[in-house]
Amino acid sequence: MIVTPETRTDGRVLSGCSTNACLVAKRLGMSKVGLVGCIGLDFADRFRVDMLNYEITAEMDTACRETGGFRLVYDESGNRTLNVIGVAGKISARDFPESFLESKFFLIGPILGEVDLELVELIRSSTSAAIFLDPQGLVRIVGQDGRIAHRCDKGAFKKIVRLVDFVKPNEHESATITGERDPVRALQELGALGGGTPIVTLAERGSLLLLNDKEFERIPAYRTHAIDPTGAGDVYAGSFITEYGRTGNCVEAALFASAAASIMVEQVGPDFEISPEGVEERKRALRGQLAVEALNQ
Repeated sequence: MIVTPETRTDGRVLSGCSTNACLVAKRLGMSKVGLVGCIGLDFADRFRVDMLNYEITAEMDTACRETGGFRLVYDESGNRTLNVIGVAGKISARDFPESFLESKFFLIGPILGEVDLELVELIRSSTSAAIFLDPQGLVRIVGQDGRIAHRCDKGAFKKIVRLVDFVKPNEHESATITGERDPVRALQELGALGGGTPIVTLAERGSLLLLNDKEFERIPAYRTHAIDPTGAGDVYAGSFITEYGRTGNCVEAALFASAAASIMVEQVGPDFEISPEGVEERKRALRGQLAVEALNQ
């Protein structure tokens, strides 16, 4: 459920990190997209119909008692509060579908503790495919008031991040993980954990990448009017994976992801319109911006 100064949803809508990433990857040309997760009986039938309509292969555990989700409220400054309206169960490593282990790329994108070390170890030991981690659901807890608070078990997180090829927290999540409020220092700390390429997203300020353990790359954001920022980071993840699969280039993938996220925030809900051509047009503009910044340095 989403409430912003400009719009609100009519009840609960399909969302979540892995779901939004699947939606954008499919719309941007990835031919086969699959989703694994847990959902309650309250939304299971509706979810199956949605996945068929979006041409996404879904394997869902419907044994959990409710569907995970939040009520997101944004103020005029863009700050948001997350009130929990459902907590999904954990995704079982024991029951993980074997056919999905043949995938060429994995996104691990929990929203509230659905993923643990055992599952990540299973995926890592079963495939040489690249793994992209969006850690938002690993650094969230439910406070006594029913709102989301942020906390990180650094020992457990370090074990997980060492198994992945990319890790992408947002600015607040990176501060929770590393203790560093400065995003450059946070990026360095993430790199020191020994995992893959760290990326920190900075909302309207773009994103930061750490390449080769020492080279920073600042990716600008495409200037636009954001109606609903919900899911921007999810779309960044799905778009990054899509473009990286085509180019093998982190900077190109991040530019593409930044462009795609700018299109998503102009809309509300899972039926956002996006095309490869539209993303490429904005990507070219961002690349030009990078070139101008390089000349001015």
